Amino acid sequence: MAEPLDIRISASYDDLSGKLKQAADYLVENQIDVATRSLRSVAEQSNIAPASFSRLARALGYDDFGSLRGDIRTSIDRRVNAGSQRARQLSTLQQDGKADFVAAYVSACADNIHTLADGLSGTQLKQSVAKLQKARSVLVFGTLSSTGVAEHLNYMASLLFDNWSMAGRMGSSLGAGLAGLDETDVLILITQTPYSPRPVRAAELARDNGAFVVVITDTHACPALKHASASFIIPSRSPHFFSSYTATLFFVETLIGMLAQIGGERSRKRIAEVEISNRRLQEILDG
Repeated sequence: MAEPLDIRISASYDDLSGKLKQAADYLVENQIDVATRSLRSVAEQSNIAPASFSRLARALGYDDFGSLRGDIRTSIDRRVNAGSQRARQLSTLQQDGKADFVAAYVSACADNIHTLADGLSGTQLKQSVAKLQKARSVLVFGTLSSTGVAEHLNYMASLLFDNWSMAGRMGSSLGAGLAGLDETDVLILITQTPYSPRPVRAAELARDNGAFVVVITDTHACPALKHASASFIIPSRSPHFFSSYTATLFFVETLIGMLAQIGGERSRKRIAEVEISNRRLQEILDG
């Protein structure tokens, strides 16, 4: 399966010229217009020269702009087909007089998850799972609103493996966590807009040291993507001020589920040991 357009853009974004970045931004934000209008019309609407879109297509590995547009159309078709049932459900709610913020938020979260699933790169996902399963150590790092998701991911992983840890946790030094990383290690970075510079620097340092860097973010313009070994762009649209982490949680829980499937005896033994320790410490209640 060919790489989705957003993954292609994120992988090349830092190397694009200013004009090509403008063209890439327009493509990502106006996919329906790009899919349904001529190149000349798209150029006039965006105030970007047709040649810039053609050069962008070639820079992203397409033969021409028509091939790029074909990928966009295929992606839109998948989303439309997957969303038709959800649209009918929302229409029913509106007819029943039940449409409110809750219904709108449910619809947005469901759309984010389905959009993620439709565009997810199976190759990158399997590669990342394989790297995580074989890693000497796995370091998880998230800042600002991404901290909670990073904590949740690390908590789940700690039940299965003894080589996962959080970076920069509870006042600990981020540099100390990154020190000594090499090609046998993995850094998982979770960051959504607005971006903090710390994750970008952490990704750069880890990659320079040879570590496999997984970047989980919400836009192709995330500055940490240029240091990623594997990247996953998670939709975060919502009907209110805050971006949604629902699809991000879905993704990290999927990641852990795939790791649990291949964990084998090592993971089963770890779960049993954690269970015994929890009961001795009375960290969990029976029932």
